Amino acid sequence: MTHENESGRPEGRGLPRRSVLKAGVAGGLAITGAAVATSATTAVAVAEDAKDPNLRRHFDVIVVGAGVAGVTATRELRAKGKRVLLLEARNRVGGRTWTDTWRGHMIERGGTWVDRLQPHVWRELNRYQLPIMADAGVVKSFMPTLTGFEELDPSVAYIRQGELFTKFFEDSTRIYPKPFSPLHRRDLVAQYDGFSLRDRLNQMKLTPADEILLTSWTSLYGGTSERGALTHIQQWWALSGGTFEAFHGVNTYRPKLGTVSIVNAMLAEAKPVLKLNSPVKSVVQNPGKVTVTTRAGEVFTAPEVIMAVPVNVWRNITFSPALPAAHREATTAGMGVTEERKLWIDLAKPSYRFVAESPEGRGDPFCYIGRFNDGDPVVAFTVDTTFNENDGDAVERAIRRIIPEAKVRDYVVTNFAKDEFALGTGGYRQPYQLIRLHEKLQQPHGRVKFAGSDIANGWNGYIDGAIEDGLRVAGSPTLSGPAAVAASAEERIFVPKVNRQSYRGLSVR
Repeated sequence: MTHENESGRPEGRGLPRRSVLKAGVAGGLAITGAAVATSATTAVAVAEDAKDPNLRRHFDVIVVGAGVAGVTATRELRAKGKRVLLLEARNRVGGRTWTDTWRGHMIERGGTWVDRLQPHVWRELNRYQLPIMADAGVVKSFMPTLTGFEELDPSVAYIRQGELFTKFFEDSTRIYPKPFSPLHRRDLVAQYDGFSLRDRLNQMKLTPADEILLTSWTSLYGGTSERGALTHIQQWWALSGGTFEAFHGVNTYRPKLGTVSIVNAMLAEAKPVLKLNSPVKSVVQNPGKVTVTTRAGEVFTAPEVIMAVPVNVWRNITFSPALPAAHREATTAGMGVTEERKLWIDLAKPSYRFVAESPEGRGDPFCYIGRFNDGDPVVAFTVDTTFNENDGDAVERAIRRIIPEAKVRDYVVTNFAKDEFALGTGGYRQPYQLIRLHEKLQQPHGRVKFAGSDIANGWNGYIDGAIEDGLRVAGSPTLSGPAAVAASAEERIFVPKVNRQSYRGLSVR
């Protein structure tokens, strides 16, 4: 058995959120530096339109980070006639949203799911007529018991879990009556924001048999149940409409051409000057301009800079004047799950579609593992810091704890925590970060603005949140309330004519 180990740098893999689970850029994108070097992302290189050497170094806006938020902001600013320089540290676009190929399969190393309940990404799919596909669902579920794992039919496997989740999230819609405005009821949020996921589990006084049905999820979301904030997942529940079926149904559809197709479509429309392999070293504010210097020593200036890199990465860039106290606190403490690793596994046995969950703290390394389409590789997540995911025998043993006949041929693993341009996976707040930091992190620091899924108002930690925050920082309208409903109701994009199911086989709409 062999495997590949990637850190999420110029060559490797990534993450999504929750249940895990290529198109090229078309048009005249001005791109400098190395060509985009992943199999899933290509670009057309054309000459810069600025003949004046000074104009090649001075722009109206510099956007740092070509992830979804940065690319969204770039497109909006270009539509307003701004000359935009988009700087990207890696040799590819997409950031923590990352479509790749492995062993002949398209895999999502970062990002995965889209949904009507996520109006910003749904609107973009309609805008660019990007087709989506639905997973086939699973035929077997392996659920944890006090003595091991039980194989169940998906139609009955989650009945008790649904009851427990509904209890776990009680009061969530009251706390978030307007879930795209997370501090609309600041008084109620303040009462809950200090609680971790573990605090809520303890408060429920669950039986051991019931608790293990929840902790695969609470650990996956928060990195550990002790680290993750209760209010974060409560907001996701409210954004989903406050039901178990809708909450899990969010992880149903995927862009057929990969999540990178959204980024590529935006870039094709925007046609900014894009420089890859250009990590930023410093951002210095002077009267009337901001000077951005890359590690390679290239210097660019603009009246305004948008930092669209993960919050965790701010600490590795020199800012002058120094970042405000709230921004320093956020980047030092970190946002997002730093322990999570995602594996794609070529599993010879079993060949059927399945999903399995493992409880936190029992020595089962994979909190989540599953195959959702025939012939696809298996995806797995671990947040166990004692587990060596680079040991192929240990990986196979971990799967055999759940499915004894499992046989691993190969696998690839990515650890975004070891990626210096991510330092963790998608945004997930810790206790008190919403009430103490959220509004402050959205505020400009002089001529420097901040954007990203980590600090989005709505689907924080999802592609939708990244798009929303890119719109916000560019001064474009975001969606909520009736506007969100209208965007989500659009059906111009290709939607599979099948009964909608979650990856667990639960009929949700």
